[in-house]
Amino acid sequence: MSIRKTVGALIAGFALCYSWNAMAEPQMKFQFGAAGDTQVQDTYDATRGYGFEPDEADAPWTRFSVRVPEGNYRVTVQLGANDRASQTSVAAESRRLMLENVATKRGEIVERSFIVNVRNASLAKPPQNAPGGATVRLKEREVGSFTWDDKLTLQFIGQHRALAGLSIEPVEVPVLYLTGDSTVTDQSTSPSASWGQILPRFMSDNIAVANHAESGETLKSFLTSLRLDKVLASVRPGDWVLIQFGHNDQKQQWPQTYADAATTYRAYLRTYIAEARLRGAMPILVTSPERANFDDAGHIKPSHGAYPDAVREVAREESVALIDLHAMSVAFYEALGTRDTDLAFADGGRDRTHHSNYGAYELARRIAWGIHKADPKLMANLGDRLADDARIDKLPPVKPSKRFSNDSL
Repeated sequence: MSIRKTVGALIAGFALCYSWNAMAEPQMKFQFGAAGDTQVQDTYDATRGYGFEPDEADAPWTRFSVRVPEGNYRVTVQLGANDRASQTSVAAESRRLMLENVATKRGEIVERSFIVNVRNASLAKPPQNAPGGATVRLKEREVGSFTWDDKLTLQFIGQHRALAGLSIEPVEVPVLYLTGDSTVTDQSTSPSASWGQILPRFMSDNIAVANHAESGETLKSFLTSLRLDKVLASVRPGDWVLIQFGHNDQKQQWPQTYADAATTYRAYLRTYIAEARLRGAMPILVTSPERANFDDAGHIKPSHGAYPDAVREVAREESVALIDLHAMSVAFYEALGTRDTDLAFADGGRDRTHHSNYGAYELARRIAWGIHKADPKLMANLGDRLADDARIDKLPPVKPSKRFSNDSL
C-alpha cells in the first residue's frame, strides 16, 4: 500500500469530539479511525479551529493543528492500528521531537503523553511614552511559522505511523526556557536540526520546554529584539532559563552586536542571570558547541577563542550551574573521527557549524546529561529517559544507522 493510501487508512472513518467551554477548562479530544482507504480531507480551517495542515506531496495529512491560547498543554496520543504493526514518532510546532519511534504490535494501542509550549509574538503593550514594544521583532523566516502562531501543531512521522486518537488539555507545569542562537533554535526543515528542538524527547510530561532561541541571535540582539522580554514576561518562580550564546557574539564584523569575551560578553551574561534570578527562576549557562574543523592529527581546531572560558568563569563567579557543551561536543566529534563527523552536520557535512538531525540528537543527549549533573530538581523531570538514552558516560557515540538517523525528523 502506498504511503498516501496508508495514511488515508489511518484517518478514514474520522470521528471528532471537540468542545470548548469558555467558563471552564477546555476539553479537546480527537478520534481517528482505521476502517478503509478513503482519505478524509479535513484541512485546517481557522473558523473551525482544527484540521490537517498542508504537507509534503508524498506524505499529506501528517500535521494536525488545533487553535489554542498561548500556554502549556499536555498532549496525550493513542498510537497503533487494529490491522497492522506500527512505528510512530511525534514532533510538535516546528519539528520539536516529543516521542521517538513508539512501536506497536498489530491490534495494539498505546498511550503516551508530553507537554507542548505554545506561544505567539505578542507582548503587553508598554505604557504611553515608555520604551519597548507590543510584539517580538520577528525575522522574516519566523513570520507565519508554527513556532509563533495561534495553533498547537503536531506532526506524525514514520512510514508505518498510526494515530488512533489524541487529547489536549491546558496545564500548569514548570518551564525550561531556552535562549540562544541557530545551534539551539527550532530549525524548520529536515535534515537540519538543533539540540533545542530534540531536547523535549528527553523530558517527562511534567515539564515544558519553551525554545525561544533564534538563528543569528546574540546576547545583545536577543535583548533588543524583545525576545528576552518575551521570556521574562512568562517565566515564573521554579522555572529554569538555559543561556547559550557565543557563536555570533564573537563576530567582530557584526559591530552592532559584537561583545568582547573579556568585558561586555561577561556583563551581558550576568544581566541574563540577574533577570532570571529576580523572577525566582534558576539560570543555567551552556557553552557553545564547537565547529567541526579538524587539524592533521584528527583533533578539533578551536574556533571560539576565549568565549567558552568566559562562560565557565562567569558560572563559577556567579555560582550558576554550567553545562559544558563545548567540551562534550569536541569529545563527540573526535570520537566519530574526521569522516563520520560529516553525518552530524548539515548540508552533508559541508556546513561545519549547524547540525543534522543525528548531530542535534546527540548534542541534546549531552545537554540532558548536563542537566542531570547541573540540577537535581530539574533532573527529576528527565525520568527514565535519561537512564535509557542519555547516559553519555555509558554510551559511546552511536552511528545514525543504529538509532536516530537523518531521516527520523
